[in-house]
Amino acid sequence: MTKTATIKKNYFLIISRKLALASLLIGLLSSFLGVLLKKTTEYYEEIFFERANSNILFYLLFPFIGLSLIYFLRQYLFKKKENKGIKEVFESTESKRKNLPTYKIPSHFINGFLTVIFGGSTGIEISTVVATATIGSVAHQKKNIFRQYKTELICAGVAAGVTALFGSPIAGLLFSYEVISKKISQAFILTCSIAVSTAYALLLLINEPPLFSISIETWHLKAIPYFILLGVLAGLNAVYLTKTVLYVKAQFSKINTPFHKIMLGSALLSVSLMLFPQLYGEGYHAIKTIIYSTNQSLLTISLGLSLIAILLLKPIVTSITLASGGDGGVFAPSLFIGAFLGLFTALSFNHFFDSDVIILNFMVLGMASVLSASIQAPLTALFLTLSLTNNYILFLPILMVCYIAQTTAKIIFPYTVYSFIPKYD
Repeated sequence: MTKTATIKKNYFLIISRKLALASLLIGLLSSFLGVLLKKTTEYYEEIFFERANSNILFYLLFPFIGLSLIYFLRQYLFKKKENKGIKEVFESTESKRKNLPTYKIPSHFINGFLTVIFGGSTGIEISTVVATATIGSVAHQKKNIFRQYKTELICAGVAAGVTALFGSPIAGLLFSYEVISKKISQAFILTCSIAVSTAYALLLLINEPPLFSISIETWHLKAIPYFILLGVLAGLNAVYLTKTVLYVKAQFSKINTPFHKIMLGSALLSVSLMLFPQLYGEGYHAIKTIIYSTNQSLLTISLGLSLIAILLLKPIVTSITLASGGDGGVFAPSLFIGAFLGLFTALSFNHFFDSDVIILNFMVLGMASVLSASIQAPLTALFLTLSLTNNYILFLPILMVCYIAQTTAKIIFPYTVYSFIPKYD
C-alpha cells in the first residue's frame, strides 16, 4: 500500500469514528427529545380531553387558548419567526448556506405540545422531525470535517426522532431516505444506523409498548379485491387531505391580522370538536376506541353518516389548525383518516356485499395506505404501521395497499403538503 493510500485510509477511519460518535450523541438527544415530547403530550392531552368532555365550555376555550399562546410565544420568545414545518428541513439540506437555527428545537417542541393538548387536530410528529433535524444541523456546524455531511447528520436526527415516536428503527431509516435525503451513501448508512440503534435502545430501556395493542390473526386471499379498492380510496382521501391543507392555508394567508386568524380558526375548531370529540388532538384516543369496539360494529345509518362526516371533517380541521398558527403535520391525521376509512369500508363491504372481511385488518391497512399516499413514502408507512401494531401478519397486504394508494394519489396530484410550493409562501 502506498503512502498516499495509507493516508486516505487513515483519514477515512478518523472521519468515520468522529461521525459515529456524533451520530451516537445525535441519536441519544433526538430520541430523548422525541420520547419526552410524546409522553408529555399524551399525559396532558388526556387530562385536557377529559376536562372538555366533562364541561363543553372547555371545547370553546381550549383552541383559542392554545393558538393564542403559540402566537405570543412566537412574537415575544421566538422573535416573530414562524415555523414552516418540514419545508425548513428541505431548505437546509438543499442549501449549503441555510442551516436550522438552534431555537427551532424549543420552538417546535413547545408549539407542537401546545397545539395538540389544546385540541389542535394534528400531531407532534413533524414538530419532532424538525426539532430533531435541528439537533443534527447544529452538530454539523460544530466541526469543519462535518460540513460535507450536513444532510447525513440531519437525517440521523430525524431517523432517531421517528424511531422514538413509533418504535421502529426501520421506519426511521426509511423516512429519512424516502422523504428527506432521497439518496443513500456510506455516511448516510453509518450515521442513521447508529442514531436509530441508540433510539431503539432507549425505547427498550424504558420498555415502551406499541402505540396500538392489536391482535391480528390472519387474512384471506378472497379479500384481495377489497384491499385493492381500499388502496384506491386511501389514495383519494390522501389527495383530499393534501388539497384541503393547501387550500385552507391559502385562504387564511389572505387574513392579515393574526388575531382574526386565531379567532376564526379557534371558532371553527371548537364547533367541530363539540360535534365530533374524536377530532380532538392527535386522535389516537379515537383510534383506540374503534379498535376495541370493532367486534360490536354493524353498519347503521347513524354510524355510517357519522363516519362519513368524520372523514370529511378531519382534513378540514387539520388544515384550520395549521393555517391559524398551530404546529404539526399530516402524520397523525393520515393515521386517523386511514383507521376510520378502513372501518367504514369494511363495514360497508360486509353490509352491502356480505364479504365477511375482517374489520380490524382493514383499519390497519387503512392507516398504512393513507399515510403512504399522504407523504409519498410507502416503505416508511409499511414498517411504521407494522411497528404500531407489533404484528407482521399483514406484511404483504399492507405492502400492496401502500403502493396502490401512493400510485393513485400521485396520478391525481403529484405533490404532498411537504413538496408543494405555494405562491403565498
